[in-house]
Amino acid sequence: MLGTFLMALGLFTVIIVVFDVAEKIDEFVSKEVTLREILLVHYANFIPFLLNMFSPLFVFITVIFFTSRLAFRSEIVAILSSGVSYARFLRPYLVIAFLIACCSYYLNGYLIPISEKKRLTFENTVIRDRSFDFKQNIKLPLTANDVISFENFRYLDSLGLKVSLEHFENGELASRIMADKLTWEPKTQKWRLHNFVERIFYDDGIQRLTKLAFKDTLIPINPDEIFMMDDDVQSFSNSEINQMIKIERARSSNNIFFYLTEKYRRIASPVSIIILTLIGVSVSSVKQRGGVGLHLGKGLLISFAFLFAMQFFNSYGAKGTLPPLTAVWLPNIIFGLIALRLLQRTQK
Repeated sequence: MLGTFLMALGLFTVIIVVFDVAEKIDEFVSKEVTLREILLVHYANFIPFLLNMFSPLFVFITVIFFTSRLAFRSEIVAILSSGVSYARFLRPYLVIAFLIACCSYYLNGYLIPISEKKRLTFENTVIRDRSFDFKQNIKLPLTANDVISFENFRYLDSLGLKVSLEHFENGELASRIMADKLTWEPKTQKWRLHNFVERIFYDDGIQRLTKLAFKDTLIPINPDEIFMMDDDVQSFSNSEINQMIKIERARSSNNIFFYLTEKYRRIASPVSIIILTLIGVSVSSVKQRGGVGLHLGKGLLISFAFLFAMQFFNSYGAKGTLPPLTAVWLPNIIFGLIALRLLQRTQK
């Protein structure tokens, strides 16, 4: 079974890589990217992500294909008739599924973040032209009481225009810092505010005004966070995910739901491999008219329903509509119960 799984996974990976090359060939040629960079930098770091992302689906298909062939040849009946219990028959499937699930968890939390950092660096510096990337009307929480906003922010030189930093105490505005522009200083790892103006508001209505040509200050955010995309979370290790959760919790930011969902997903996704294995064995271990084709049809229907449910509930968890822990584990619970019910019916 393991050999069939690896063969199917390898074949599908080759197909995806071919389509990806066809999509990016113009960028590779226009940027004069060498074959060595394409193979050893881009795809060598992209393939582990592909392998892990599609592993639950291919475990499921492999289980159905392997088991249905045994059922079609009446080998399962012979095994059970010899005195082997159904639980003992399931043991090799569960052992292999557990090993693949452990590999998937390791890839998710440790290996893929390393490879994704290299791939994203390569794409951002070689393939993509981010010279003109900018954002408008940005408003970001820094802490539970501090908010920063930009009218414009440019990726190329980390330049922000029309900057405002507001500090609140007990729900009331306590101070506001305004600046014409803000720049990132890589050497000092600080932000420089140009034409700095600070207003401090007191309870008696008095204001204190401070003006400076420029001022270097520590602001708990860096340029990469401002331009961070959802896919960039794949480049975070487990410890980095936990650190981002602490930061977003301190900011009282809604982004915390996104990072919590990703944290729980990295545990729930390997468990889904075991659940899909149980469903696959249950569906395909009974000999039926239609053979392997019928089993594959049923299996694909169930697997796509499972994957759709995972994506559907994960999106709600990332937005905070559902608690992230509930959103991530609910598909596993539902299909886990389905797997147990199918096993009971199959044993009868």
